[in-house]
Amino acid sequence: MKKESKLSSEKLFDIINGTFLMLLVVLVAYPLYYVLIASVSDPYEVYAGRTFLFPSKITFEGYARVFKEKSIAMGYINSIYYTVLGTLVSVALIITTGYCVSKKTLPFRRSIMVFYVITMYFGGGLIPTYLVVSNTGLLNSVWALILPGGVAVYNVIVARTYFEGSVPEELYEAAAIDGSSNMGTFFKIALPLAKPIIAVMVIFTMVAYWNDWFTSLIYMSDKTRYPLQLALRQILIQSQATATMIGNMDGGYAEANKITELIKFASIVVGAVPMLIAYPFVQKYFEKGFMAGAVKG
Repeated sequence: MKKESKLSSEKLFDIINGTFLMLLVVLVAYPLYYVLIASVSDPYEVYAGRTFLFPSKITFEGYARVFKEKSIAMGYINSIYYTVLGTLVSVALIITTGYCVSKKTLPFRRSIMVFYVITMYFGGGLIPTYLVVSNTGLLNSVWALILPGGVAVYNVIVARTYFEGSVPEELYEAAAIDGSSNMGTFFKIALPLAKPIIAVMVIFTMVAYWNDWFTSLIYMSDKTRYPLQLALRQILIQSQATATMIGNMDGGYAEANKITELIKFASIVVGAVPMLIAYPFVQKYFEKGFMAGAVKG
């Protein structure tokens, strides 16, 4: 009787838990789905609330306007280049820094971490940073987008915690007994065991670089070097300006505003799709690496 009661309780818990998780998935996924169907629906149908579940009066005018611009293809190429290069540089710096500060034999280890943490809360500000970038000759170059924020302190802390809690100290001691150098220990022992946390750092950094447009707006003056997000922003601004200019024309503003709304939704989809495609490839490492790096502080 007790066994049957226990099984019933477990089954009830599974049902409640499953229902809650399904609701959570819907809450997270629906906004993405809504933007997708809104991007192919007549904006007036969207305003009227007729696209709650399915698109209404399907049109691809927004995508046609977006992809008609030559800056989109160039923006994709630039964003992919900036994201790949930035991710490689940043993850390499984060993992090596996290490994070094995880070693208890590192001189001034605590002082170094205090210095890093201070930079999380206090910065020089936009103008001093711009002057530094300008005086070092990095303006209008890819390094202006990568080097100033190449080492995210939060990510360093997560990586350090992973190395401290997930790589047994005995492995390091055994490697030292076998005559392994510090570099050899890092590349042959620590790095192979750090695949989960590397995957987490890759997805964090990749998303940050892909979505970053403000840094390019500040440091890039050549429009041919604009990333995708900034190119989409320029298209949307031009569309809104056009709608305002023809506002006095009969029916002109309404039609121009309609196109602007279509471009707005299409831009969101165009900018988000690459990251949605890339995420599943690192998903299997994501939970393991993130939880292992966040258990201890």
